[in-house]
Amino acid sequence: MAGDEDPEATPSSVEYKPLPSSSRHTNGGVLPSHPSSIRRRRFIISIFLTSFASILIYIFWPSDPRIKIERVKVSHVHVHRRPVPSIDMTMLVTLKVSNADVYSFDFTALDVAIGYKGKTLGHVSSDGGHVRAMGSSYLEAETQLDGVTVFADVVNLIHDLAKGYIEFDTVTETNGKLGVLFFRFPLKAKVACGILVNTVNQTISRQSCRPV
Repeated sequence: MAGDEDPEATPSSVEYKPLPSSSRHTNGGVLPSHPSSIRRRRFIISIFLTSFASILIYIFWPSDPRIKIERVKVSHVHVHRRPVPSIDMTMLVTLKVSNADVYSFDFTALDVAIGYKGKTLGHVSSDGGHVRAMGSSYLEAETQLDGVTVFADVVNLIHDLAKGYIEFDTVTETNGKLGVLFFRFPLKAKVACGILVNTVNQTISRQSCRPV
């Protein structure tokens, strides 16, 4: 019968088109990275390298040693009233030299100028020494002051001795070399301190220092 479908006829096949691939590969090539992501990576790397270099410079850059007067001992005090007021005394100074660097520090000389009310009484000197890396060292130096009459405040000094407290001015200077093995750098340190010494128990009651 015309118009009847053949039951054995094969239905026409449906043609499917493949979906576009989500891969970054196109025609065998790789899609280029976005320019903003490249700039971001470069910025992060530059920040990291700059920070790392700053840390290395901070660690290995040499710094001045720290010098602190730990103790001043005044002894053998003798006051002369005639012909002019004068004083004889012995001063023993204990110093602490601290080295915060990763290098050792060898100092060749150390000098402490001791003054009173802006006038110099005398100098305390010490031979060289060695301070290990990130360590500290103690040393002592002694001086004998005989017939101190070079300033008009000698009467005030005698009065302070009687009270048991003397305020001294000190300027400490050291020269040395900082480094490791064959790499040595010359280094100087100079610090001025005002110290209040208790002559009864031979201790420092107050100390304020500043680099000069």
